[in-house]
Amino acid sequence: MRPGDIPLYNDIRAKLQTYKAIRPLPGIDNPQNEECFVLQLIDSVRRVKYVRLISESVDSPITANPLNAAFDPIKAAAWHHSQGNINEAFWLVFLSTHFGKNLNTKWNLVRDVYSGLTDNIVWNWENVCADRDGFLAWLNANQDTLRARGKVGNHRKYQSLDAYNANGTGSAINSYIDWIGENHNHQELIDNALDASENDPKRAFRHLYNSMNAVKSFGRMARFDYLTMIGKLNLINIVPDSTYMTGATGPVTGARILFGQNVNSTTFEEWFTELDEHLGLEFGMQILEDAVCNWQKNTANYIHFKG
Repeated sequence: MRPGDIPLYNDIRAKLQTYKAIRPLPGIDNPQNEECFVLQLIDSVRRVKYVRLISESVDSPITANPLNAAFDPIKAAAWHHSQGNINEAFWLVFLSTHFGKNLNTKWNLVRDVYSGLTDNIVWNWENVCADRDGFLAWLNANQDTLRARGKVGNHRKYQSLDAYNANGTGSAINSYIDWIGENHNHQELIDNALDASENDPKRAFRHLYNSMNAVKSFGRMARFDYLTMIGKLNLINIVPDSTYMTGATGPVTGARILFGQNVNSTTFEEWFTELDEHLGLEFGMQILEDAVCNWQKNTANYIHFKG
């Protein structure tokens, strides 16, 4: 543990102890389990802070250039947002979520698709919206090259690159464009979500989460990851109102261990809401969802997970 994390470590441990007076946490009664869980929470906090830092400090277009080896879609999204290009910022977050970051090939797949493999066109938001058929034809013609150069992330390991299959990348991108609306303007989506939720960040998150069911290949995890990322990057003022356990696997397993009970997802969500309010962490719902998922993989021995 880094010296700078010690105050946070002590604060989380103390709050977990006082929370136990509200609801038992038998999964961390064992000191080793508690230590491991607290360290996973700290890792999750650091991941949130890292994106927050990116949103506040990216001042170079280098990482936004897909022809540059330094390209990073999250940093690129932050840079475009700083330049007032909100459509491109959202689009890059979508691509980064759809393909994911692979442990070995990193962002190569996102970079190759976005750059058009240097085929004289960058598949930015404007170009894809203006020529969907052209993009799908390009994707279809270059699938083998894309697969050879980059891989999807672990959370997206079942995602197909197919341009025309109903469960493929082409369908996902087409449905995402349709979800944004006929004007292809993310600002309109933002305004509508905030109006519908009376500018409540948590209600806006739920509104978008539910409406995003229209995006193909974006299940519970992809929607949660996409929306938390646009929130952390300050593209829109939203924060998760829930851990969204329905349909989850690892987080549900972790919840059963932590609370020592096998109840339905709705009940776990209520308990995590309670715990989130007690801990008082920024983006606490994502922190809890992320930490409990990693913790359940080895509850007594701390393992640092990259992500």
